[in-house]
Amino acid sequence: MDFKMSPDVVELRDRVSRYMDDYIYPVEAEWIEGDVPRREEIYKDVQAKAKAQGLWAPHLPKEAGGMGIGFLKHAFINEILGRSLMAPRAMGAQAPDTGNSEILHQFGTEEQKKRWMVPLVNGDIRSCFSMTEPEVSGADPTSLQTRAVRDGDEWVINGHKWFTSGAIGAAFAIVMCNTDPDAEPHRRMSQIIVPIDTPGLDIVRPVPVMGDTEGDHCEIYYRDVRVPVTSVLGEVGDGFRIAQRRLGPGRIHHCMRWLGQAQRAFELMVDRALKREVFGGLLADKQTVQNWIADSAAEIQASRLLTMHAAHKIDQGDEARVEVSIIKFFGAKVLHDVIDRAIQVHGAMGVSGDTPLESMYRHARPARIYDGPDEVHRMVVARRVLRSFKNGAGWDFAA
Repeated sequence: MDFKMSPDVVELRDRVSRYMDDYIYPVEAEWIEGDVPRREEIYKDVQAKAKAQGLWAPHLPKEAGGMGIGFLKHAFINEILGRSLMAPRAMGAQAPDTGNSEILHQFGTEEQKKRWMVPLVNGDIRSCFSMTEPEVSGADPTSLQTRAVRDGDEWVINGHKWFTSGAIGAAFAIVMCNTDPDAEPHRRMSQIIVPIDTPGLDIVRPVPVMGDTEGDHCEIYYRDVRVPVTSVLGEVGDGFRIAQRRLGPGRIHHCMRWLGQAQRAFELMVDRALKREVFGGLLADKQTVQNWIADSAAEIQASRLLTMHAAHKIDQGDEARVEVSIIKFFGAKVLHDVIDRAIQVHGAMGVSGDTPLESMYRHARPARIYDGPDEVHRMVVARRVLRSFKNGAGWDFAA
């Protein structure tokens, strides 16, 4: 395997880094402290600059309105975007819009693409993905209770969702519904596009979430919500299959961005250690701090190589289920641990708002839960390994 970046990747990363230096970092503090209208003004400005430089929607192929760079190159630049919490949306690569645009491109009808995907990719509208429910485990989507019943040429949807991220201000939701309770578990669900202004769709509240700066992880009731039967994404019963196509890449998108967060925390930690004097010497001279630096360097590099390997497999047409699960739980732990060490090296300053570490830490903890808790991803990996051994194939790490 050749780990050297090609010249075009180096050039692309340089462009993204300059974009971050010129337009993102200078307004980052104002964005964090600003209210919603001011944040939207900032986004419009930096988004226009990204589009002008050809740095828009790196997750999508060109025919869908994106950069068309492929999954691995996306990983190489997404780790730079991940350094700032506002950068993904600034370049049109924020969740849940990324996943929604991807599945609309793959499974949407021409009418659905024209009405929803094109303005979504352009950044003219936003969207949300409505799957998780408070009454059942989000780790098992086959148990979801929201029902969609066909009535003539319409679907009638009733259910209760929460953690529908991005619902406030969104133009539409993609709703995971049970359309056939008698089917086998993985054919019960369908995904249905629902305009947010549809009667019966009630956004109850944004659920307060650790680390959330946008306040848009919403609880929603669907009460006799009616949409045309043509609102189904893909075929009836395809909901679980589409969710897997959406959530797999979405998970690794997170992992790519975590690399940027961990790298930034690492740089802050080392810089602080080289400047801060205590008990007659620099923190950098203390063995414990040196151990933290060494452990962080090893863990970030391991996480990075695991992420790039999974991205490479996806580029080759492989779903990389095991690889994505491994990096999801391993990367989340690395992210948390590196930020935690950086805070400790900064002392009281680390838990203040004078560095980005306090905000980064609050964002890092939920990473072990969203898009599947660590325990589920460990289970996926362990089951695949055990099945391979039972079949006599063992587990060849080299292969």
